[in-house]
Amino acid sequence: MDTLKISIIQDNIIWADIKANLEKVETHIKSLVGTDLVVLPEMFSTGFCTDQPGLAEEMSGETVHALKQLAVNSQLAIAGSFIARENGQNYNRGFFVFPNGVIKTADKRHLFSIGGEHNHFSPGTEKLIVNYCGFNIRLLICYDIRFPVWARNVDNEYDLLIYVANFPQNRIRSWNVLLQARAIENLSYVCGVNCIGTDGLGIKYNGHSALLDFKGNPLISFPESETSVQTYELELEKLQKFRVKSAFWRDADMFEIK
Repeated sequence: MDTLKISIIQDNIIWADIKANLEKVETHIKSLVGTDLVVLPEMFSTGFCTDQPGLAEEMSGETVHALKQLAVNSQLAIAGSFIARENGQNYNRGFFVFPNGVIKTADKRHLFSIGGEHNHFSPGTEKLIVNYCGFNIRLLICYDIRFPVWARNVDNEYDLLIYVANFPQNRIRSWNVLLQARAIENLSYVCGVNCIGTDGLGIKYNGHSALLDFKGNPLISFPESETSVQTYELELEKLQKFRVKSAFWRDADMFEIK
């Protein structure tokens, strides 16, 4: 039976301090035992510093090097996003690092124009779906949650949908509702990881990280505005049985994203 033990790290992000955030993540991960996958918030190493191009890193930079080393040394996978630079462009880059150090990436498609993210980053066009521990896993980033077409689970191509985020306190109800909706409509487990604290722009975050089953039911809950690391073991067979019994996916519309 395929299972996936997933650990969610809900924590504050030290504004624009890559080294300090990497050290904090390392401390959290080293305390875990038997975990298969660790999920971090959006831009976990900097905070939502969209207008600080100096924080952008090449794939050969400090953040990717540290993630690969930590994944190999701890023998687990790590997912999240960071500020990447490639071919002269900056990206809010989602990543999935395997326990052998191999990294797969895809960039945030929907940039938060209200906050000016589109003025500093280029949008992604590729899907990030990986197979790990028998689960097909898709990773999306924060604002992507508001656009269900991009997350549509065509022919059950994924079993776990992950959203990593810096979702502010004043819109947290939308985060809660949209996570449930994405789980129900896509017949998939959904993991949402948000940060806490107040960032360098004075924006407040209160967490509400979550892990939901394919009916939208919470599997774990997080204390509001507190650092918390929680682990849960997902079972693929439960999802597969539900998809057979309640095969709503068979009646889905066909479409093409352009």
